[in-house]
Amino acid sequence: MRHHAASSPALPAHTPPRVAASDWITLRKLFPYLWEYKWRVMAALSFMVGAKLANVGVPLLLKELIDAMTPQPTGAQVALVVPLALLIGYGLLRLSVSGFTELRELVFAAATQGAARKIALQTFEHLHNLSLRFHLERQTGGMSRDIERGVRGIESLITYSLYSIVPTLIEVVLVLSILGVKFDKWYAIITLTALALYIYFTVTVTEWRTQFRKQVNEFDSSAHTRAIDSLLNYETVKYFGNEAFEASRYDENLNKLRRARIKAQNSLSALNIGQQLIIAVALVAMLWRATEGVVQGRMSLGDLVMINAFMIQLYIPLNFLGVIYREIKQSLTDLERMFMLLEKNREVADTENAQILQLNRPPEVRFEQVHFAYEADRPILHGISLTIPAGKTVAVVGPSGSGKSTLARLLFRFYDVQQGTIRIDGHEIRQLTQDSVRKAIGIVPQDTVLFNDTVYYNIAYGNTRASREQVEDAARSARIHDFIASTPLGYETMVGERGLKLSGGEKQRVAIARTLLKNPAILIFDEATSALDSSNERAIQTELREAAHNKTTLVIAHRLSTVVDAHEILVLDAGHIIERGTHAQLLAADGRYAQMWSLQQSQEESA
Repeated sequence: MRHHAASSPALPAHTPPRVAASDWITLRKLFPYLWEYKWRVMAALSFMVGAKLANVGVPLLLKELIDAMTPQPTGAQVALVVPLALLIGYGLLRLSVSGFTELRELVFAAATQGAARKIALQTFEHLHNLSLRFHLERQTGGMSRDIERGVRGIESLITYSLYSIVPTLIEVVLVLSILGVKFDKWYAIITLTALALYIYFTVTVTEWRTQFRKQVNEFDSSAHTRAIDSLLNYETVKYFGNEAFEASRYDENLNKLRRARIKAQNSLSALNIGQQLIIAVALVAMLWRATEGVVQGRMSLGDLVMINAFMIQLYIPLNFLGVIYREIKQSLTDLERMFMLLEKNREVADTENAQILQLNRPPEVRFEQVHFAYEADRPILHGISLTIPAGKTVAVVGPSGSGKSTLARLLFRFYDVQQGTIRIDGHEIRQLTQDSVRKAIGIVPQDTVLFNDTVYYNIAYGNTRASREQVEDAARSARIHDFIASTPLGYETMVGERGLKLSGGEKQRVAIARTLLKNPAILIFDEATSALDSSNERAIQTELREAAHNKTTLVIAHRLSTVVDAHEILVLDAGHIIERGTHAQLLAADGRYAQMWSLQQSQEESA
């Protein structure tokens, strides 16, 4: 069994609970991304303050308007002019509220979207820079949801905090100041007490509800991961007739999600009832006191209307405080999960003074006493030493699990060796940039995975700057051009998810074509012809030999007939080199290689 197959268990392992980071830490991580647009931030804050000043001015002007309409022994002309001016002022204030609000959103939209774009892009790039180990162990569905929710969380966090919480706090300060100055202290005390109770109750209950929201997210990600994994492995599900089994596992996750959502909804109802009770009691107390003041002549009718308008303006946004607080907490949680992806440790990273590999000729590749283990208790390679001379071909053969493909992964720096060194043209590869090393190497893997795009796109992926003529030449070299030309759409034929619309041999030839298009200095063929029939294999072998001419080539093979022309053949068994030499020398030695050759020859003759 290949090592990476063993690393992905059939059933998901238990994941230990994640310790949530401080919300303030998450906000501090977000702040630099927003501060890149500091002039927009400052302008948005200015417009927000302007909108709140205008909003608070509306009840004040409304009071003056009502008081001006109260019958008084003045001339008709004065009675007409004053309300008209107040009405115009009232309309302008209302317009100012909407105007400042829209200006704030217009100015700050670029900052919000810019920060979301930059964080998402950095996360995407960082995921591509993580080691192969991370990607073998990842759950693609859940990880994609984390990125999606993280980007959405940035927008929600800014929307709810800058557009709801901060403006409401500004308005609360302004209203309390006006009530305390214009009327007796009890109006401010009642308002402040109600606000304190309201906020305390909302935060307490919302914190209690967070556990249900986290469960909803976990079960949602789990269900999504299960669905994506099952659909990606559609053929395997069909091979074993496990549609009902997959549906039952998906339904199990959906049922957990349903129960968690019901709990979340029930707790939300309790939160809303408590909030409305606090608001109702406070509003009744304020209006009762104001009504008494009007009856006793201490206050005008305009004062009563103004207080009522202030309370409505305050409590309408507070009415959504539970939702806003919950969404902010949820956005912080989602954002934290994306930052955790961004902060995943890069197992394979460039050193601070890494050099760029520059090659103007075929390089020599050396493995010097290389030891490697995917897991500490399961060593794969034991002191492997081999040299691929410049422009020559070295082949590695041996049974499955002997460590052949691991050599290719180490040379490509999917992993770093634990002991020993690998050198290209005398340079230790850990002292070179990963990008320059990988540009110098072309791999045709045993398991070819294609993008769900056209045949042309998948071949051109080997060199995205190549011309169409170069792409077609590479296809001809890989003996797939005629097949592509025979299809109705030609090079625009879609290959399907992971290339499932193509046969194994066709996928392999596309992989060979894009590697030939890359034209690297070092070639690695990892069972490159394993999916081809005998006639196509012989034809491709000729092309591969030509492609490998004057290139440093490592061939990993199971079929010994494909490596008989190699400069040197190494026989690997359980991570040890047990034989080495040319094809003729190994046959003459009558050892393991000779036994393998004899067995394969007899199998081909009997076939």
